[in-house]
Amino acid sequence: MQIVKKILEGDIKTAARFIRDIDDKMPNVSNVLKKLYPHTGHAYIIGITGFPGVGKSTLVDQLIQVIREQGKSVGVISIDPTSPFSGGAILGDRIRMQRNALDDDVFIRSLATRGYFGGLTASTKGVVDVMDAMGKDFILVETVGVGQDEVDVMNVAHSTLIVLIPGMGDNIQAIKAGILEVGDIFVINKADQKGVERTVRDIQIMIEIDQSLKRGEDKDGWVPKIMRTQAIAGVGTKELFDQIIVHRDFLFGEGIDYYKKRKYLRDRLELLDMIESKILGDMINRLEKSGELDEALGKMYDDNIDPYTLCDDIIERLLHKDI
Repeated sequence: MQIVKKILEGDIKTAARFIRDIDDKMPNVSNVLKKLYPHTGHAYIIGITGFPGVGKSTLVDQLIQVIREQGKSVGVISIDPTSPFSGGAILGDRIRMQRNALDDDVFIRSLATRGYFGGLTASTKGVVDVMDAMGKDFILVETVGVGQDEVDVMNVAHSTLIVLIPGMGDNIQAIKAGILEVGDIFVINKADQKGVERTVRDIQIMIEIDQSLKRGEDKDGWVPKIMRTQAIAGVGTKELFDQIIVHRDFLFGEGIDYYKKRKYLRDRLELLDMIESKILGDMINRLEKSGELDEALGKMYDDNIDPYTLCDDIIERLLHKDI
């Protein structure tokens, strides 16, 4: 209860320690998150995704400035690649946001992917809830930058920004099979570079094709917008934030039915993911503690039994044990 109280008071040190516990899957995490959950649901969550090198971190840094100028508090979750040596986050993205690190109303936290795919980490939702319970007005979630399959962010964010740069050529075509469908706002960063008009045209064509395929379905849905920025110079970021607010007003106004449907699907996926993670973790823990895993490996090596048969036998035994 002391941890919960301090987090609700906005204590950054307590929150940082607890986030580390979430990432390390410590046993006390679930009980604390249960008590924090009734205090969540107030923050507006913005997901920022896209290919590596398009300037996501610089854009996030500029958005922090715009939000703070409006007197609102900000939480930032920056997903970094896992270090091959320590297993932690390399922290490259966080370093690029250091000018906001001393602001008490800005809480920046890096998380390592630790082999988790989809651009986020297994602990991202829990960390979002912590920042929400702390009272942050906006939470920015920057994905690791794996590209086309980076769609998990839509299950966390209210508004999803897909960041691109001019001259990406075939990469623009590639996103139509992946992250195109989760984008609420397309941000053409480095818009002073050659080829920006071609990039805008390519994205516009794909949005129109996507909308024509959805005709009759989600007719009250949101039509993605295209914005241009030069994040390194702060150009266009104020206009981008204004467009995010337009999207927020749509979701909680005329698009409320569309939002409720999206939220239902998001909550369903979140619950299924938690169930899957809990069952898998408990089963693996049971196998290791009981010695069944080592016994099965011994059968592979000593008795030359194939892993497929062993897997079926283990699952059959686990499913018929009392939970």
